[in-house]
Amino acid sequence: MNLASQVHVLVALLACLVSLCKAQERDYIVKEEQPENVRIGNLRKDLDLNLDPTIRLSSPLQFKPVYKTGDVPLVRVEANTGEIFTTNHRIDREKLCSGVFTEKRCYYEIEVAVLPDEIFRLVKIRFLIEDVNDNAPLFQSTVINISIPENTAINTRYPVPSAFDPDVGINGIQHYELVKSVNEFGLDIIETPEGDKWPQLIVQQNLDREQKDTFVMKIKVEDGGSPPKSSTAILQVTISDVNDNRPIFRDNELEVEVPENAQMGTSVAQLHATDADLGSNAQVHFSFSNQISSSTKRHFAINSSTGLITVKQPLDREVTPVHKLIVLASDGSSTPSRATVTVNVTDVNDNVPSIDTRYIINLVNGTVLLSENAPLNTKIALITVTDKDADLYGKVACYTDHDVPFRLKPVFNDQFLLETAAPLDYETTREYAIKIVASDRGTPPLNTSAMVLIKIKDENDNAPIFPQPEIQLSIPENNDPSTQLIKISATDADSGHNAEIIYTLGPDAPDGFNIDRRSGILSVGKRLDREKQERYSFTVMARDNGSAPLQSNVTVRLIVQDLNDNSPAFTHPEYNFYVPENLPLYGTVGLITVTDADAGDNAVITLSVLNGKDNFIIDPQTGVIKPNITFDREQQSSYTFMVKAVDAGQPPSSSYAKVTINVVDVNDNRPVFVIPSSNYSYDLVRTTTTPGSVVTRVFAIDNDTGMNAELQYSIISSIIVTSRVSPRGLFSIDKTTGNITLQEKIVLADVGLHRLVVKVKDLGQPESLHAIALVHLFVNDTVSNSTFIQEQLRKSMETPLDRNIGDNEITPQANGYVIVVIAIIAGTMTVILVIFVTALVRCRQTPRHKVVQKGKQSGEWVSPNQENRQIKKKKKRKKRSPKSLLLNFVTIDESKPEDPTHEHVNGTLDLPVELEEQTMGKYNWATTPTTFKPDSPDLAKHYKSASPQPTFQIKPETPVAPKKHHVIQELPLDNTFVVGCDSLSKCSSTSSDPYSVSECGCQGGFKTSGQIATRQEMALKPPHYGTLCGTGTARSHRIKINL
Repeated sequence: MNLASQVHVLVALLACLVSLCKAQERDYIVKEEQPENVRIGNLRKDLDLNLDPTIRLSSPLQFKPVYKTGDVPLVRVEANTGEIFTTNHRIDREKLCSGVFTEKRCYYEIEVAVLPDEIFRLVKIRFLIEDVNDNAPLFQSTVINISIPENTAINTRYPVPSAFDPDVGINGIQHYELVKSVNEFGLDIIETPEGDKWPQLIVQQNLDREQKDTFVMKIKVEDGGSPPKSSTAILQVTISDVNDNRPIFRDNELEVEVPENAQMGTSVAQLHATDADLGSNAQVHFSFSNQISSSTKRHFAINSSTGLITVKQPLDREVTPVHKLIVLASDGSSTPSRATVTVNVTDVNDNVPSIDTRYIINLVNGTVLLSENAPLNTKIALITVTDKDADLYGKVACYTDHDVPFRLKPVFNDQFLLETAAPLDYETTREYAIKIVASDRGTPPLNTSAMVLIKIKDENDNAPIFPQPEIQLSIPENNDPSTQLIKISATDADSGHNAEIIYTLGPDAPDGFNIDRRSGILSVGKRLDREKQERYSFTVMARDNGSAPLQSNVTVRLIVQDLNDNSPAFTHPEYNFYVPENLPLYGTVGLITVTDADAGDNAVITLSVLNGKDNFIIDPQTGVIKPNITFDREQQSSYTFMVKAVDAGQPPSSSYAKVTINVVDVNDNRPVFVIPSSNYSYDLVRTTTTPGSVVTRVFAIDNDTGMNAELQYSIISSIIVTSRVSPRGLFSIDKTTGNITLQEKIVLADVGLHRLVVKVKDLGQPESLHAIALVHLFVNDTVSNSTFIQEQLRKSMETPLDRNIGDNEITPQANGYVIVVIAIIAGTMTVILVIFVTALVRCRQTPRHKVVQKGKQSGEWVSPNQENRQIKKKKKRKKRSPKSLLLNFVTIDESKPEDPTHEHVNGTLDLPVELEEQTMGKYNWATTPTTFKPDSPDLAKHYKSASPQPTFQIKPETPVAPKKHHVIQELPLDNTFVVGCDSLSKCSSTSSDPYSVSECGCQGGFKTSGQIATRQEMALKPPHYGTLCGTGTARSHRIKINL
């Protein structure tokens, strides 16, 4: 890479650094020797510093010159305005640039920092010092002697020693002239390529030493200033003898290099000159011209005989890198020969780099005082490193010797800004001694260092800190006032006033708590009651004493410990419970709630029954009261006892409460028919009876009370047994009195034995109970043949109860047999259609029914309700029965009634056994719940034994909690047959166990089984009939019935 490329790269690098660090340069021109307060320029205006209004400055705009320590400021910069003025220190260009020989432009440079840091920039200002004519040109000597041979030809020129003027340019030497001149000599001025003016003396006439050997004149030198300055010297010309050949140099110009560390006596250059004269005129003497500087003469010496130039004193390239030697070779003649020797002093790494620190932040006792809150990039000082050596030896690297939160940012090629590079923390490091090292690239490198002392000023940047975020305390209740709880302590990493801590309670602190502001002792000034408030949670604040105080909080959680100062408390002093009389043994009577305001063992309460332990028990922990007995409201309607509550405190506390249990009646008794006394009884209704007459009455009783004992009567079906046809609503019954009334006039077709199926039901809740009786009315004028009537009664018992008797459109015919035939044919067709539809429905629903049956192992046994069936008769349903009832079944075919006052049942009764009155009448099912579903299956219908059993009895297979039961109605001998359900259907067992639950479905038709003939033998002894009804969860039972 050539020199031009290197220069280009250096300039580019410098421009990049300047742009990076917001550095600028500005040039001004100022004349030397100006008085004080002469305005030079406006830095703010010249830099075009238009502040962005959106930038918030931490301090006003300020211009701060950065002077080198010990520098005498030659200019002054106004800090606020940026105006530049001269100072009382005189600007002397000749003194300021005294060592500049090759460059006539003289500059004075300073750096100015533009603050604050938000708009920081460093401006380098160069002042071009304009020369003024403040120096007169002077000759080196006031007398100038020149020797001129007498044979000198006209127009021969002789050099005259030049004068010296420190001023430059037009203020430098401009003119020489002879004052008091003579005709023999004239003066001419020759300007050298360097711009120097050399005076030459011109011989204008022939000289004759014998006539005059000395001429004395005055030479004047004048500069170009305004006004010009001048000086004079005596010019004395001596005419010498002729020596017409002067010495000749082999090399008129010679350039050599000498290292600056050359020892004294080191040869620099050897000059050679010859002279054509002979004798003494040929002897050449070498000497330095008077035109070279005195410093050059001090560093070099020349052998006058040999012309060898040697080092006389140590050289210093950094002071004078080039020496120009003018050597004269004289043979004694008046005109010596001239040769120029240029000595270039080459550099060696003999200079240690220097570090110049100029502080932007003012020093306090030689130390920078810096706040720990100082932002990043805070400028501290301008570091300038220099090395007087050249090239690589003069390139200096600057760095800090260890890791500190400060850095050196390059600004110019040899200048760096010391600024913060990381947040400062007084609590971590309070003082920094930064060692700045400058090292050159010599081999070996030379380095130097400088120390910058920085003390960190503490700021209140640390809030007090509690050792834990939460304080857990406990204190027994009923404490003494002013009890000290704890001493709360916090620490603050700051120092001085910033570390002084004051403790206060937060706004959420309850009344009665206090804290000492200085010691932090927390105390409670009131007596605490755990039952009123068990836990307290509030904050304690610790605040330091800084100018901008900081604070932190800690949560105090206080638990008040319990003492056994409260007795158990019942929610009521007296408890009244109402239980149904069918509540099972150990069923739940009620719950006694007792509380204790204490906690822990002091609140553990044990309950006990004081009196009445034989009848009732109480759970000691839960307070649930259960009976040891079964209730019977008719025997005892209420019970009263005391309950004691004792806590587990030391000593224990107790309290008492009175408990009264009232037994409430339930609908647990079915109505019992008193009239008629037997299903085989009948009454005579004469054909002459007028409509509206009461022909007979029924009467039933119920052992319950209230609504459970209110009864209603209804006729659910009727049939003429003799003709096996349904009558036309001939009879009606009063639902309250049970009186059966003739509704229409009796006609011939009405003659015969009428069977009325009468139903009585109570108004009990949630499910009413009912009973069914057969009322026989013999419509005729007389009773002439009792055997015929008994035969008709037997047929009545064999007639199906679910026969459709509600068809009022059938018109009585004169011929009874025709009516019977038509009825049989219509009934047969209906039965066939019902069987077909039922079979089709069962085929489609059997899989679903089996799944449902498995999911309902505990179905409910429900008493039938015929009144509700009228609403549901539009859609036939397939009933599911519970699994365990061993009775033969009566199959019923239902048809839609048209008479709303009657529910007709026409069917065939198939009874294989006689149920012993006492056994069936007193059986307690003990599984009937008090709540029933309207669509639950009937217990007393749809059952048929797989095979007749001689005896069976009902026993629960597993113990179950007894529930209020439905007692099977007791009927006296020859009492009315009581059907327990509204309709009976034929069922098929799906289990091989005859005692298991059967899955039943209505078959729709009736077939007279062969068993009926065998049962005719029993006609002389009327069987005992009873109901088998109930509701509840289905359970498997084993039943024993004595036949």
